[in-house]
Amino acid sequence: MTGTSHSLLAAALCSGLCAATTTFAADDYPRQALFGDTHVHTGWSADAGMDGAVVDPFQAYQFGRGEEITSNTGMKAKLHRPFDWFMVTDHSDGMGVINEIVAGNPEMMASPVLKRWRDALQEGGAAAASAKSELVRMQSNGELPSQVTDPKWMVSAWEQTIKAAEQYYKPGEFTTFIAYEWTVNADGGDNLHRNVIFRDGADRAAQVRPLTTFETQEPKKLWAWMKAYEDKTGGRVLAIPHNGNMSNGRMFEEQQFDGTPMTREWAETRAHYEPLYELTQIKGQSESHPLLSPGDEFASWDLWDRGNLILVPKPEGSFPKEYWREALKAGMRIEGELGANPFRYGANAGTDTHTGLSTSEEDNFFGKFKTLEPRKERWNFPLLEGESDNYMGWEMAGSGAMGVWATENTREAIWDAMKRRETFATTGPRMTLRFFGGYDFRQSDLGVDLAEAGYQRGVPMGADLKADSDGRVPTFIVAAQRDPQGANLDRLQVIKGWVDVDGEVQERIYDVAWSDGRKPGADGKLPAVGSTVDTAKATYSNRIGDDAFAAVWTDPDFDASQRAFYYLRVLEIPTPRWTLYDKVRYGADMPDSVPLVHQERAFSSPIWYVPKG
Repeated sequence: MTGTSHSLLAAALCSGLCAATTTFAADDYPRQALFGDTHVHTGWSADAGMDGAVVDPFQAYQFGRGEEITSNTGMKAKLHRPFDWFMVTDHSDGMGVINEIVAGNPEMMASPVLKRWRDALQEGGAAAASAKSELVRMQSNGELPSQVTDPKWMVSAWEQTIKAAEQYYKPGEFTTFIAYEWTVNADGGDNLHRNVIFRDGADRAAQVRPLTTFETQEPKKLWAWMKAYEDKTGGRVLAIPHNGNMSNGRMFEEQQFDGTPMTREWAETRAHYEPLYELTQIKGQSESHPLLSPGDEFASWDLWDRGNLILVPKPEGSFPKEYWREALKAGMRIEGELGANPFRYGANAGTDTHTGLSTSEEDNFFGKFKTLEPRKERWNFPLLEGESDNYMGWEMAGSGAMGVWATENTREAIWDAMKRRETFATTGPRMTLRFFGGYDFRQSDLGVDLAEAGYQRGVPMGADLKADSDGRVPTFIVAAQRDPQGANLDRLQVIKGWVDVDGEVQERIYDVAWSDGRKPGADGKLPAVGSTVDTAKATYSNRIGDDAFAAVWTDPDFDASQRAFYYLRVLEIPTPRWTLYDKVRYGADMPDSVPLVHQERAFSSPIWYVPKG
């Protein structure tokens, strides 16, 4: 293989890769890989509550910090290990409404629709799940009863949401964030959701009421709301767009929301307030697609590509405007035209759980909704019901989580890492990635402190690498370490995108480091790593793969005149998917079309190469 892997001393790698247990001074290099979830709904979100969820924000934080709680179906639920940081992002649309429906508030029961939904909720099971899907369809089509859109119900719920985050914030131990989700389902279900995350505490966040899509679906007006908040309070706020695979081509459309052309100011504002993008969650992935990247043998994973949130089929040409890699390429091209890159997105992942339980652990996966919590037939239960199609339970991905490189476990340090894009996304396991770009990295840098070498003589993931005045070719430190409680690693790749001399965007995938002494074939492709998965027992072993990779890599096709981005992708060896654990645990009879084995993976934020001029 290329680079250094299993033979690296653990101490040398941990100096730059391992999650630390101590707090570092604010002026030190970010050395702590801290893991959390940016996308958690509780029973206080209208759709989650309509499905029967009862876990509230207080219990969600207890769960996130490692305590055992009772799930929505009465099961005991506990993480294998706690998160370092966590946030509840309940929907601003209808915030507080579900509590009133459950309580039978007479004002709510005056609506035949809301009364029918309450009856379905009391019946539970399929009736509650169908009511939830109907709620989503009606919200997407602007058909909700007027009671739901009244902002007065939000006041108490927002106060309690803030109270929960403040109560469980323990700087240096467990960080919570005040946050909410702005839930745009434009034009009948095109998913353009954003999670809005405050850097601040209650003293500032409580001065505003969350924006709803009943007021506006225009992202530009969300950014204006965010600026108004910062101007009013002196605080800071950012937004993270959801994975765009259910946006029907609108997430990265090359125009403003109202159809007018992009402007430089618009592009700069989007990049300023939206530093990260959600690559993977329970509803599949938005890194890449095999139709867009036919040369990427690992592009076909967790695909949700049949329609938008309410299963309206995709219009022709949707895919290029839904996936991160395509957006990164388009953003560079647009930058050459406008002078600003609207799609300058770092790597994020979250669960989008609607149970209050953030479980991206395959053998401990509690699903998206209460009706998809562990039971024998959940694999074949409708998750989302559209007019002509459904997404079924087995299609849920047990994903994802985000790592940040931070100086300490505090709101300020973690939020700042998100803002500067020094983040990496995983499908759940806590593998770690380091990625630095510079002009004089050497192989000897791998045997010492990766962080010190990287920060002193280069830039980290999420940053720009400007052209060298002396015309030198960039070098990159690339490193990954497996989750200490997880599977070994298969390979480490660099994904490159660039704008060629004709202004067209291109991509290439480089295998940089790999396990088990494999040799590329005549086509340049590595043979598969193999598999140790025992499908009869839902087990695997680490007798293949490596525990870590590190290398100094130089782009063999580098052209100093071309805009380019680079990001890392690391893959684990094959392991059991949650469906296989369910099949073995419950004796479920699943058809061959249900995937049982997968390869977990992680992605760094890009480094953008900026040519002269």
